[in-house]
Amino acid sequence: MVKYILRVIGLLLAKLIRLWVRVTGRKVRKIDAPWLQCPMGPAGTIGVEFYTNLANGEGLSIEDSADAGLIPDFNVLASDDFKPDYVIDRVRDFYERTSRYTLEAWSEAPFPTRIFLWGLTRCISRQMNQLNFPVSSLELAGGMSSKILPMVDGDGQRIYTGWSRCLIKSKQVIYTGLYSSAKPGGDGPPCVKVSFPLPLGSATVFLRPVVEEDGSFRLISSGSCFGDPGFYRMVEVDEDHWRVRYIKTLREFFHVYVDERGTLRTDHLVRFLGLTVLRLHYRLERNSTGGD
Repeated sequence: MVKYILRVIGLLLAKLIRLWVRVTGRKVRKIDAPWLQCPMGPAGTIGVEFYTNLANGEGLSIEDSADAGLIPDFNVLASDDFKPDYVIDRVRDFYERTSRYTLEAWSEAPFPTRIFLWGLTRCISRQMNQLNFPVSSLELAGGMSSKILPMVDGDGQRIYTGWSRCLIKSKQVIYTGLYSSAKPGGDGPPCVKVSFPLPLGSATVFLRPVVEEDGSFRLISSGSCFGDPGFYRMVEVDEDHWRVRYIKTLREFFHVYVDERGTLRTDHLVRFLGLTVLRLHYRLERNSTGGD
């Protein structure tokens, strides 16, 4: 009975969110905003099968590579404000050869946003099997899988890079994401672009790269208006248009660094309306497989 009630609540909330985006979002012609282009999710569940369905639908192949990275060439992020050569080599290696790494994760959701996050995951995320944020580190006690899925066309050109992360014990999907680089607004400095397919839509995030004096690396999804780095909630209206809501109060921050013991780590912070919603911490361990 409880599961049924949560399911009904989740369906209603998901529809209300899509309606909110349709009513308040900006109507955008797809041809005018290629920087926003991304696959939309089907109605219903997303899950890891999204990658196979996307590849089959677009005539792509999913490569099985032990050496694949989220960003095949880190230099694509270069701009007047960001110099990739100043980033620590080990950080760069993680992004260019992500498949070589095993991730160990911890999470913390502070009160009172913990209640909001719990409701979101129980009512909506579990139904669509996407964005199942770990509210407690106990949910991560069984481990988290990480798999890079390069998706290439007939000429071998990479079209998408999938990164699937799941809770090993429950098989729930934390992230089904698609990674690339793009210039928000069409003419801004290059950012890391991450798209999360959602039922009949997408959540797309543009993260601005920053290198610190110590060579550590930050990604920041923060801006003030449409066309800036940040969070874009998208709903497909028809084959030529989207409705897009830029949510400037939803921000993410990543810091990838080497600690005093020589361990590669990442701090991930999610904030909404000025409140901390979720903290994640990763230890990134490089495997010996895949060669050097």
